[in-house]
Amino acid sequence: MFVRPLLLGLFLTLSACATIPDISQSRSPCRMEPGGWCSFVREAAVEAYPYAIASLQAYDGDSDLYTDTAPILQRVKRLPISKDDMDKGFGYAIFEQIAQNDVPDQEDPQVVARILAFRGTDFDGFTDIFYGTLRNDQIDLAVEAFASESGRFDDDVPWIVTGHSLGGALATEVSMANPEVRAFMFNTSPFYGGDAMSNDVRRTVLNERGEILRRFAKFKSAPAAEVYTINCRPGASSIKKHSMRRLADCLTWIAAYADKDALQIVKSQGIERPKVECRRAQSGHPGVGHREITPCVHQSRPDKETSPDEADD
Repeated sequence: MFVRPLLLGLFLTLSACATIPDISQSRSPCRMEPGGWCSFVREAAVEAYPYAIASLQAYDGDSDLYTDTAPILQRVKRLPISKDDMDKGFGYAIFEQIAQNDVPDQEDPQVVARILAFRGTDFDGFTDIFYGTLRNDQIDLAVEAFASESGRFDDDVPWIVTGHSLGGALATEVSMANPEVRAFMFNTSPFYGGDAMSNDVRRTVLNERGEILRRFAKFKSAPAAEVYTINCRPGASSIKKHSMRRLADCLTWIAAYADKDALQIVKSQGIERPKVECRRAQSGHPGVGHREITPCVHQSRPDKETSPDEADD
């Protein structure tokens, strides 16, 4: 029970950057807002969901990826990664971000950013832990990869780095080495090697409340950033809360209250209502511009009608 106050104190000692309070609970003052989500959470989701999806899609070959990232992302061929580097667990993907709510199916969509998304930890071996946490091999590779990838484009399209878990730590390191680069991290690893105060206002972290890596965060202050704690899955285990697919689903669902591209992805990928959100008579997302008629009360704990399997899916 003492972990949450300790983490709050840790975050508040960082710089002037904000640690956004977690008020996605049953007594939230935002129960009459869409989905019961406060405006600052919805705004953060609209901004962050493309990078959450990019972070998910960086796990090439996994079984829970989105089948399509249209209309917001299109994959760009990356430079080759050597076998030695892949054997160290290093990987990433490159995407072009299309202007949100752009004209669909147009031949020349507006590219607003390029995204380098780092692959996170694979828990089926010791490779990522050894080369990405105990040693700095993956950090060095990430900084080098960003320099090589950004150097091969001769235009002024801005770059954004992102990643989940270990990939979030790599994105953090790249952002500290390149102060002009915006960074978004999800359920990020708390293990870093760079200057914690560098480029602090250009980093955003979104973590699922209670996910497993937050247990380790108390041992080391993370680089300063705007930190959002999202309570999407109150009944899940700390390990299942670490899932990038579930966090991407939740952020995209929240964004879909204001963003039609997010709503399109919710429908095309069959994204379900976050377990924390109030139940409605109709299935599916209520849509952009939805207004609550009655309070949308978040379920801070699984209710009695929720089966154990549904609560901890």
